[in-house]
Amino acid sequence: MQLMGYEHAPVTMAVTADMPLWMIGPAHGVGVGFVNDKIGLFEHKKFHFQYAYHQKLWGGRLSAGVRAAILAETFDGSGVDMEMASDPAFPTSEVNGTAFDLDAGIRYDGRRWYTGFSVVHALSPLVELGDEKVNEYEVPQTFYLTGGYNIPFRNPLLSMQTSAIVRTNLQAWRGDVTARLVYKSPKGRMYAGLGYSPTISTSVFIGGDLHGIQLGYCYEIYTGGIGALQGTHEISIGYMTDLNLFKKGKNRHQSVRLL
Repeated sequence: MQLMGYEHAPVTMAVTADMPLWMIGPAHGVGVGFVNDKIGLFEHKKFHFQYAYHQKLWGGRLSAGVRAAILAETFDGSGVDMEMASDPAFPTSEVNGTAFDLDAGIRYDGRRWYTGFSVVHALSPLVELGDEKVNEYEVPQTFYLTGGYNIPFRNPLLSMQTSAIVRTNLQAWRGDVTARLVYKSPKGRMYAGLGYSPTISTSVFIGGDLHGIQLGYCYEIYTGGIGALQGTHEISIGYMTDLNLFKKGKNRHQSVRLL
């Protein structure tokens, strides 16, 4: 994800993978991931390991998960333009620091609807930057409340998926609503939709799944006056295949190059 047209614009990259724990049961799952955020002179890296559990309940499914993470924070002090070069409040070189963190969440899926709540940076970790431990950076807790409803059509291949999410760190907040038209057939899935965040942005997105390959593109247009051409581009790529490590015989999967 990248904001265009600005020097030192925010850039985000995320890589994740997950799978069920068949030796325990398909209700258990694990995953790993890496996120890299570059915002101005700051760079935030996050390495995480996650566990999730799913349970049938009241005709739907209840899911809960926890994620343990290592945060690696970097500040490039050489890029700071100061009148007083000796100001001890600002480092003059690149400084780094690490901290342990936790995320957690819960979600319930009904027949056509879902709702969930989660917290990111639950420990509000304090990261000490540099060897002298003069500069500190506290990562605030962020809370998420989400929900959605799937609207069916007479054509069983079409549906409208709506969703809403509100996030806050108890000082500021942001809300987003989306509507996605989905075409799903035995051969694959295609979708296109619109999103809106009050007073912040409007977004358009398109994507689909075919032979296990998942592709998506989103362009976010900010409504705060910076211009439609200085929006944010986001590209997502994924690959999914059935893989049982404890099944006798061979797993049927294909190389992405041969699909």
